[in-house]
Order: sequence, then structure tokens, then C-alpha cells
Amino acid sequence: MAETVLHEESDAVAGPRAVWRIVRRRDFGPYFVGNALSASGTWFQNLAAALLIYRLTHSALLLGVLNFAQFIPILVLTPWAGSLADRVDRRRLLFVFQSLAVVLAAALALLAWAGVATTWVVIADTLCLGVVSAFSAPAQQALIVSLVRRSEVPTAVALNSMTFNLARALGPAGAAVSVHYLGIPASFAINAASYGIFIAALVVVRPRRQEKASREESRVRDSFRLLRQRPELAAFLLIVAIVGFASDPVNTLSPAFANAYGRPDTWAGFIVGAFGAGAVTAAFVLAGRVAGSRSRMAATLFLLGAGVASFSLCPWLPLGLVLLFAGGFGYLASNTAATTRLQLGVAEQQRGRIMALWSLAFLGLRPFASLLDGAIARTWSVRVAGVVLATPALAAALAITATALRGRRDPLRRAAASGASASSPGSRRSQGAR
Repeated sequence: MAETVLHEESDAVAGPRAVWRIVRRRDFGPYFVGNALSASGTWFQNLAAALLIYRLTHSALLLGVLNFAQFIPILVLTPWAGSLADRVDRRRLLFVFQSLAVVLAAALALLAWAGVATTWVVIADTLCLGVVSAFSAPAQQALIVSLVRRSEVPTAVALNSMTFNLARALGPAGAAVSVHYLGIPASFAINAASYGIFIAALVVVRPRRQEKASREESRVRDSFRLLRQRPELAAFLLIVAIVGFASDPVNTLSPAFANAYGRPDTWAGFIVGAFGAGAVTAAFVLAGRVAGSRSRMAATLFLLGAGVASFSLCPWLPLGLVLLFAGGFGYLASNTAATTRLQLGVAEQQRGRIMALWSLAFLGLRPFASLLDGAIARTWSVRVAGVVLATPALAAALAITATALRGRRDPLRRAAASGASASSPGSRRSQGAR
């Protein structure tokens, strides 16, 4: 059975008040802080690895290979990871894989200090961290619903997206400073420490008891059967995939963009940070207002696509950063609306699998976006690559607008209606507030 919490809050607040209220909660606050610091540490790792490879090779193509190594495990392993997250305790699952991440990040730091972190050593370590991410992501996404009251789930989802975008705003800039003053090995070590902080947060929080699925109920093929039964969920997954493609040039080619603007490669952190700052701003503005409408979805997708494409074409970096800020705002707003509907559209024992599909759509397809980025940048230019990857978001915005003009039924509202009709009184009681 599916659950819905839409339109249930009689005391709903929005904006910064909604953010403050949920962050103060004992079981969500430590998780939020630990997750934000861990995600920021990942940006230290990503930027340091990208800069190391770029300095060794000056190859935009190998930057794409690096991102391919980071995300291909998600594409291959995530469906089984989602099934596992529905069968076992999600917090314990995160303990295991986050501990493994500490070991991998610390090992790369030691190799870099020893001067033996070659291009392929960095790519291999990144691949292993990608495996860790593949098994962590579904559990991590699904766990947040167990840390808050039912009425607070939409805001929790928005804040979870904000966590990664807060890291996107602060992590790359901090990483640029770290690489400049402390060096690449120290940046890898900072990432290892950030995983340890997240493990400490997992020790502190106490999620609600998880309703686990049996092995028969959590088969991978059942996830895709759910999409056939609920086509609106597939539509939201498509939006998530489009958002991931449009944002990929900022993540993958930021050192090359810095050079295209005539700046040192360490400016990559500020380029990614401008995009993340826009996303964090959107999180504060939209907290408590995550449902959205079809027209809002079209507007935010257009803002994302236009922001990234305009940044790619802009000749003046200060203006380009402003355009990228706008693109980041559209990115967060679009992704949060679609992700919220996915989280609220399924039952507790299905959430790991649906968030595994989310991981496939948002992260698993990124290897192909990264390779496409690198190939286009090598063949034509990094600016052309940015425009090409932003085009699907613009096309999706136009398609949604066209359906609105034809008077079709709002798919966002249809998702809410489907969730409401699928919920039973029994399932509502079982998913009630703590």
C-alpha cells in the first residue's frame, strides 16, 4: 500500500521556520549535520581527485572517465542495494559501508602523500568509493523518513536535498582552499574524517522501527513492476534523470570551465559552489512548499536548463556565476519536488527500492553524462558540452508547458491522488507519527 502525507499538516509552516523546526529535532538534527559534513567531505575528495588527474594529464576526457568510475557502480549495483535496504536494518547497513569509505579515503590520502597516487590509482579508488555509494544511497535516502513525524516528511525530503546542495555550496570552495593551502593528500584525509563524523551521527539518532520486507517481497523485478502499475512514478524518475544530466557539466568539467574563463583550475570550486549556493537558497525558500504544481515544475526545469546553458556561453565569469546560481535554484526545486513525490508515493517496505530507482535515475545515469561531457568537450569545447547537457531540461520544460496548454491532467496532482487512493486506514495507522 502507498502512503501519503500531503495536505495533512494543520500547523504547517514554510520557509526558514520549517527548516529550523525540523533541524532542532533530536533524531533529525545530528543526522542532518553529519550528513552535510560528510557530503562536503565528498566534494573535497571529488575536487582533489579531479585536480590531481587534470594536473597529471590535462585531459577533459579523463575527467569524464573519473566521474564514470564514481557513478557506474550505482548503475550496476543499486537495484540490489535497494532490495537489501528493504530487508535489513538501514542504519546498520550504513554503519558498515560508511566505515569502509573511511578506509578507502584514508588509503588514498596515504598514497598521495607517498607520491604514488597515479591517475589509475585515483580512478580505482574512486570506483571502490562508488561501490560504497551504491549500497549506501538507497538506505540513506529511505532512512530520513524514519527520523521525523509523518507530517514533516516533505520538509525532511527538502532538507535532505538541501544537505547535498549545502555541501555543493560550501564543499567545493572549501576544497579549493584546502588544495591550495594544505595540498591534495590533506583534502583526501579530510574526506575520510567526514565519513567518521557521519558514523558518529548514526550512533546518536534513533529512527523508528523499520518495517522490513521479506526476500520474496523485495525482489528487484518488483521495483519495475511498481513503475508499470504507477506510471506517474516513472514520470518523476524521468525528471530526476533530466535534472542529473543538466547539472553534470558543472560537476564534471568545472576545472575545464575555469580554464575556459581564463582562471586557475582551483576556481573550479567556486564554479561548483555558485551552483550549490543557488540550490541552498531554493531549499530555504521552498521548505514546507515541496509539493509544487506542473507550471512550477516547468518553470524550475527551464531555470535549470537556461542557467547552465547561459553560464556555458557567457564570456564574463562574474555574470556567469550569477547565471549558474539561478541554475542551481532550478535544480534544487525540480529535484526536490520529484523526489518528494517518490518518497511519499510508496509504503515503508517499498521505499528502499524506489529510492534505489531514484539513485539509478539521478546518479546511475551520470557515468554516461560524464563520458558525453568529456567527449563533447574534447571534440568541440567545454562550452558546447554545457549547452548540450542542459538541453534536455529545456525540452522537458517546454513539453510540460505544452501539455498544460492542451489541458491535460496535472501529473503532480495525479501522483498525490494515486497515493491517497492507495492508502488504507491500516497503513496510515502503521505509518503514524512517533
